Amino acid sequence: MSEDGEGPRVRTAEELGWDDSLYEEKRPASVPRQGGPEPEPEPVPARRGRIRGRGTATPAKRAEASDEGAGSAGEPAEPAPPDEPAAPGGKKTPGAAAEGTAGDGHGKAGDRETGGSGRSAGTGKRDPAGAGPRRAIGAGAAAAGGPARRPRPAGPPGRRPTGAGKRPRRPRWARVLIAGSATMALLVAALGVAAWLYVRELNGNIDRQDLHLGEHRLEKPPPNADGQTPLNILLIGSDARDSEENLRLGGARHTADGPPIADVQMLLHVSADRSNMTVISVPRDTRVTIPACTDPVSGEQYPTVESDTINHSLQRGGPGCTVATWEELTGIPIDHFMMVDFAGVVSMADAIGGVPVCVDANVHDPKSGLRLPAGESVIRGEQALQWLRTRHGFENGSDIGRTRGQHVYLASMVRELQAGARLTDPGKLNALANAATRALTVDRELGSVTRLYELGEDLRRVPTERINMITMPWIPDPMNPSAHVVPEPGAAEELFALVREDVALDDRDGDSVVDPGGAGRDGAGAGGTPSAEPTTAPRDTVSLAVRNGTGSVTMPPVNGRAGELVEVLRGLGFVLAEVDERPISQADTTLSYPSDDLRADALAIAEELGLPKRSVRISPSAETITLVIGTDWREGGSYPKPVEDPERRGDEEHRELDDSKALSADDDSACMTVNPGAVW
Repeated sequence: MSEDGEGPRVRTAEELGWDDSLYEEKRPASVPRQGGPEPEPEPVPARRGRIRGRGTATPAKRAEASDEGAGSAGEPAEPAPPDEPAAPGGKKTPGAAAEGTAGDGHGKAGDRETGGSGRSAGTGKRDPAGAGPRRAIGAGAAAAGGPARRPRPAGPPGRRPTGAGKRPRRPRWARVLIAGSATMALLVAALGVAAWLYVRELNGNIDRQDLHLGEHRLEKPPPNADGQTPLNILLIGSDARDSEENLRLGGARHTADGPPIADVQMLLHVSADRSNMTVISVPRDTRVTIPACTDPVSGEQYPTVESDTINHSLQRGGPGCTVATWEELTGIPIDHFMMVDFAGVVSMADAIGGVPVCVDANVHDPKSGLRLPAGESVIRGEQALQWLRTRHGFENGSDIGRTRGQHVYLASMVRELQAGARLTDPGKLNALANAATRALTVDRELGSVTRLYELGEDLRRVPTERINMITMPWIPDPMNPSAHVVPEPGAAEELFALVREDVALDDRDGDSVVDPGGAGRDGAGAGGTPSAEPTTAPRDTVSLAVRNGTGSVTMPPVNGRAGELVEVLRGLGFVLAEVDERPISQADTTLSYPSDDLRADALAIAEELGLPKRSVRISPSAETITLVIGTDWREGGSYPKPVEDPERRGDEEHRELDDSKALSADDDSACMTVNPGAVW
């Protein structure tokens, strides 16, 4: 307040302790000052509120502004009497005109932006040019030479200025559209992140292992004329008891610490054009050659075993050794494997839902726990596992009846899935995805949700009526006929040849009879394209090994038998034939070759010895063309001709294969025969 109490007073520079040198006038020499000596700066009333601007005018500059803005005559402005206050509303009394226009900041000249109002800072009158300092500060800030804001461009006539730098307000519809788009973008991004996290979680559930642990792998067949290739997937059911749940479901706690065996083995062959599928089961007690394998974790090397049950292949490094064994047995290159244990079967069966099955009588198998009434039942979860494991409850109580029961369940499950009810429900799909990824062990190439989904889509393309299931033709093992089986000569090889040549088991055109050596009718190979005429090497350049496998559990081997046939072969021009002394026992005679470029030579040798073409097969573990003399050829230089059977005359091989029990997936009338000893 001023001394008389009628208004605020701003303290002078001297009172504030400012250095007057800061406020010395810096005027160009070409602009002389008019009106005599510099007047003393008059006190400026304190501005109410905050002064807006780019800086604060110093007292000297305020004085200069007051001097220059007092009038056109250039006379110094006289200070306003302190007893003439501003009128209400910001208007000044005549005596306070100077103060009102350039002093306390409440007048129009002090508060208005001169660029918008057109008033000059010094007089308060409208400036014709419409240009002046943006805001008068104190006593004529612009005239005082203090920092001033950049003048705002004059707006259109008659329109009040909207403020510097402001953009026109968008229409409401535009604001709504922008907000909606931003919300959708955020929603899509959030869903994308959630989906990525979900897929990553599913991928993390999957156990991945090496596909092939053997020393030799079969080459995949070349694409057909349309660039398509068949797909071969090995399904393995493990009896691992490596968790409390598997122990509870599988029992036999005394085997908990032992390595698992492969109780279930099925090959899914999907044709190159995805028009048909053949499923081949091999009984777990089938005696086969298990090739040398290396455990990928421990590095342990397992040597070749000439004769062992195929389920033990899983103990020699993992599922990759079972894959190698299947390639050795069938000559079919395996693309992928999928393995599941007891708990995995239960979780997947629950996720899939109920599957209808049928038995022709009340059945109870205490070994597996299966108990069902006669007729159709819908099974799921643990009951589905009991069905898949039982063998004493079906047919003759052997592993052959078990494979048939597995086909019945699989065919019914395919019909349920193909119906689509469980493939469109998001909740069931999510449950199935979680159960499948947690239950499965797969090869590394198949080890992602994306690849599993693509595989599922491939399998769904196959019509249900073109999916056929069959058990490998077999005969009792001569070394242990009451417990084990071996592939049936002729019929088993023909079945494998059908798969190698991508010929459907249910070929509706009647062309399913093929040369087991590899070519179909009229020289047609895989995909129906004509095979090139095989070429043979000179006989004296063909390497050949001969092994004596004439011994069995009931008969000793014929001593010197391999040497006898070596002399026969050398007499035929195959001078590089040698005896392989490694012991072996085999029911049927076979002639194996390691690669396709030696097939023609193997066929030439078979023809010279009188061997049927069904005895010639590819074997990835063979180091060279190898003749194994079985118990069916214990004497003589030529393979004995079979005893003629009038019922099989003219087409023995085809009848052998047709006698096998095949099941079509669209056959909903299939009903399992119950073992009389398991009826309740």
